Amino acid sequence: MISTLLIAVLTLMAGIGIFLVACQMMSTNLETASSDRLKAMFSKAAHSRWLGVGIGALGTAAIQSSGATTVMVIGFVNVGIMSLTQAATIIYGANIGTTITAQIVALGMFGSGGISTTTLFASLAGIGAFMALFAKTDKFKTIGGIITGFGMLFVGLSMMSSAMGDFAAMEEVKFFLAKISNPVLLVLLGTVITAIIQSSSVTTSIALTMVVAGLINLEQGIYLTLGSNIGSCVVAIIAGMTSGINAKRTSLIHLLFNCSGVVVFMLLAMIMNVTTGNSLNLGVLFENMFPSAPQLQLAMFHTVFNVCTVLIMMPLTNILVKVVCKMIPDKTADIPQSAQPHYFFLDENMLRTPIIAVRQTKLEIENMASVALRNYDISLQTICEMDFSKMEEFKQNEDQLNFLNHSLVSYIIRLNEKSMTEEDHRYLTGAIRTISDLERIGDYAENITEYAALMEDNKVRFSKDAIEEIEQMRELIFSVYQNIMKAYMDADAEAYNQAHIYEDQVDDLCEKMSANHIERMTKGLCTPLVGAQFLELASNSERISDHLINVGKTVKGAIKK
Repeated sequence: MISTLLIAVLTLMAGIGIFLVACQMMSTNLETASSDRLKAMFSKAAHSRWLGVGIGALGTAAIQSSGATTVMVIGFVNVGIMSLTQAATIIYGANIGTTITAQIVALGMFGSGGISTTTLFASLAGIGAFMALFAKTDKFKTIGGIITGFGMLFVGLSMMSSAMGDFAAMEEVKFFLAKISNPVLLVLLGTVITAIIQSSSVTTSIALTMVVAGLINLEQGIYLTLGSNIGSCVVAIIAGMTSGINAKRTSLIHLLFNCSGVVVFMLLAMIMNVTTGNSLNLGVLFENMFPSAPQLQLAMFHTVFNVCTVLIMMPLTNILVKVVCKMIPDKTADIPQSAQPHYFFLDENMLRTPIIAVRQTKLEIENMASVALRNYDISLQTICEMDFSKMEEFKQNEDQLNFLNHSLVSYIIRLNEKSMTEEDHRYLTGAIRTISDLERIGDYAENITEYAALMEDNKVRFSKDAIEEIEQMRELIFSVYQNIMKAYMDADAEAYNQAHIYEDQVDDLCEKMSANHIERMTKGLCTPLVGAQFLELASNSERISDHLINVGKTVKGAIKK
């Protein structure tokens, strides 16, 4: 008895382990394969609430992880590119999308004798492994990883089913489980198991195999599944705890949404029991709906439960958002985020979803470039007009550039350790050099403000002709910037080539400014001090142009010909 029980427990643990690894493998490779579609889908989330639900459902079904979707959403909310209402609708959809795993598991449990669907699907693990091992391209390696993960899902399921069969043969175990009939206790048990495993899919799959093996009845399985929905919020709560106020609110929305659904269905079950004299409950209802198919009964309940919860909560979304905002109020004593160096598009939680983090890194770098060029613009206004009124904005921008130069590089190094395509790895390696180039642009802008301060102390100014030449330089530098960023963000070959044309014009203008300066000096139209600052400004501007071209060179290989 003891040895049989021990073997069954170890087999169950092995099955759970393989199942979890399979889920992770499928999630990682599906993320990689569907990266462009995911990016496009999440960018459309603001258009309507129902579209948000659909995006959450499809995104979660695509990557087979509601936890990853929720953490991704928390990251977007934390950096301010998604509202709480938008986040709520995507979380609703994620709860629907996560039911796909249970449906897949139920599908795999059809068939008996001969070759069952579990055995057939499990064989895909070997096929996918061979594909991944011998594939010559990233695309086929990714496809092989998806197929391997899918097959391993059923290897783990087979082991869990085997363990449940062993448990079912032990009268003591069946007697013990039969005594756990209190709905609240079962919900709590499902919550705790899911919180420990951090996967509602695994908890639901365990419950499903227990129902099929006859260890528990469908009613018990339903309450375990309800508990798994609450336990699945643990991942989001952990992610929210380490982030800003809106991220905490998003994780609270997830928890309240799931808890509300559980409460509604438990009240419904209680009403059914009372009004029918215990002759009808949720278990009996789904047994009647899907007779002779225990594989489907719990899986379908899981789907119906989440769909109904969404239908109930959708009209109440605004109220839910107001409630969480009152429960987690703004901290008015805090310094506004805009006054502190911070990420605009990134969040630590996004490291869990590398494909999204890579795209957001690109947006963060694009924003860093705009901050650097803004400071260059301020520096030119300051030195030409001798107006130092924007120095506070300049300092905040410089602090932002210094912050990104250190923290963003560290972020990219950690991101580059994640599983992703070779193209993304190459991009991230080049991104580190890009950050350095942009930080240097900020340094040159700072140099120009120092020249302005020196001229102010000596009560000297540039001549009208010098200022006109500086304005020409400014226009050319911004033309280089606009085209190089278009090439950087969109892989635009024409913009990349146009940037080089403008960069050549910058070089020519720099030489012209030097020659004109010598002529003005000869005619006595400017002093040596003013001339020295003018030449340094021209040289700094030319170097800024060079650094912008370097930014384009980091993505040259990806630019469309």
